[in-house]
Amino acid sequence: MKRRVEHPQGVGRAVPVAKATTATLSRKRSVVIGLLGLALSGGFANAEEPNRPDLPPLAQIESALNQHFTVLNAASELRMEHANQRKWNSGNYEFNLRAGTGQRKIVDTGQNLKEWDVALERPLRLYNKVGIDEDIGAASVARAEYALGDARHDAGRTLLQLWFAWQREQTQADLWQQQVDILKQQAQMAEKRVKAGDAPKLELNQAQAAAAQAVVSWHQAHLRAQLAGNDLTRQFPAILLPEKLPPAIPQAVENDFAFWKSRVLEHNHELGMAQKQSRVQQLLAQRSHADQLPDPTVGVRYANEASGNERVTGVYLSVPLSFGQRSATAEGAAQQAAIAADQEAFVKRRLEGDIYAAHTQAVSSFATWQQAHAAAQAIRSNAELVGKAYSLGESSLSDSLIARRFALESSLAENLAQLDANEAHYRLLLDAHQLWPLGNDGDEHHANHY
Repeated sequence: MKRRVEHPQGVGRAVPVAKATTATLSRKRSVVIGLLGLALSGGFANAEEPNRPDLPPLAQIESALNQHFTVLNAASELRMEHANQRKWNSGNYEFNLRAGTGQRKIVDTGQNLKEWDVALERPLRLYNKVGIDEDIGAASVARAEYALGDARHDAGRTLLQLWFAWQREQTQADLWQQQVDILKQQAQMAEKRVKAGDAPKLELNQAQAAAAQAVVSWHQAHLRAQLAGNDLTRQFPAILLPEKLPPAIPQAVENDFAFWKSRVLEHNHELGMAQKQSRVQQLLAQRSHADQLPDPTVGVRYANEASGNERVTGVYLSVPLSFGQRSATAEGAAQQAAIAADQEAFVKRRLEGDIYAAHTQAVSSFATWQQAHAAAQAIRSNAELVGKAYSLGESSLSDSLIARRFALESSLAENLAQLDANEAHYRLLLDAHQLWPLGNDGDEHHANHY
C-alpha cells in the first residue's frame, strides 16, 4: 500500500509507508547513538570546561592523575581496606575441632578399655564488640578513601608545579629566540651601514657578537626547556606537551582569606584522613576497653568411654582469665587515640598556615605581575624608539643594544611574573577543589565553576 507524500519542492511522489517509518527510526537511532558517543567521549564535559588554555585538557589531566604511582598505591590500599572491612565484620574467630583417644586400664581386673572423644567449639564475640568491629571496618575504609583523594591532590600539585616549571623554561627559550632574530636583523643593518660608509667596522663586530651571545643563551634555555619537559612527561606520560601555548592573562583572586580558608578546609583530604584516623584509634580504644571482658568459648563434646559401654554428650563453656594484660592493652590504645587526636589538631593548624601562604602568594603574585607588565610595556616601547633611531643614524649601536637588553630582561620578568601569578592562583583553586575534579570526595560539582 502506498500514499502520497508532499515533496519539499511541492512535487508529490509515492513513498512506501513501512520504508519511511524505518528510515525515520534509523535516523533517530543514529542521532541517539551519536549523542551517546559524544557524551561518553567527554564531548559534553569539554563543553563545560573552563577557558584555561594555559593548562592541559581535563581528559589528559584525569588520565595522568589516575596513572600516577602514588594514586595507584592509594587505590590498592583502598581495596585492601575493603578486604579488611570484611574481616572486621566477620571476626577473627573460627570453629575448632578437637579429637582425642586413650586407653583406660583397670588394675583389679587387668582389663584394657579403649576410649575416644570429639568436640566442636567456637569463641563468640559479645554483642557490643560486633558493632565496634563493624564501625572500625567502615572508618578504616573511609580513611583509605580520603587517602586516595589526598594522593590525587598531591599528584595534582606535582603536575601543576612541573607544568609551570616547563612553561617558565619554554618562555625563556622563546624570548631568546626572538632576541636572536632581532639581533641578527640589527647585525644585517649594521653590515649595510658599514658597507655604505655610515658606520665603523666596530659596530658590525659588536652586533655580530651580541647575536652570537644570544644564540648561546637560546641554546641553554632550549636545553633547560627540554629537561623540564622530560621531567613532566616522565612522571605524567598522559600529558602531551603542545608546540605553542596561548598566553593567559592572570585573574585577580576573588573573596577574602576567610572564604578560601573555609572552602579549602571543607574539601581537604588530608584533614579528613587525619579525622578518620583519629576516629579509628578511638574505636580501637573502645574495642580494647570492651576486650577487658573476655569472649567466651562455647563447645559441644561427645565421648565414647569404657569401650563403648559409656557414651557422654555435653556442652561446655570456657572463659580466659587475664591478670593485667588486657587492662594494659586498653590503656595503651587510649593513649594512641589521644595521639591521633593531637595529630588531627596539628594537621588543621598546619593547613591553616598553608592556606594563608597560598592565598597571600596568589594575591601578591597578581600585584607583582601588574607592575611588571606596566614596566615591560614602557621599556619595550623605549627599545623600539631607540632601534628606529639607530636605523636612521640618530643613535649609536651601543644605545640600541643596551635598550634591547633592558627590553629582554623586562619581558622575561613580565612573563615569569605572569606564570607565577597564574600558578599561584591555580594552586589556590586546586587546594579548594575548584580547578580539577579530584575523585571520590563528592565535591566535583564545585570544580570548573570558578
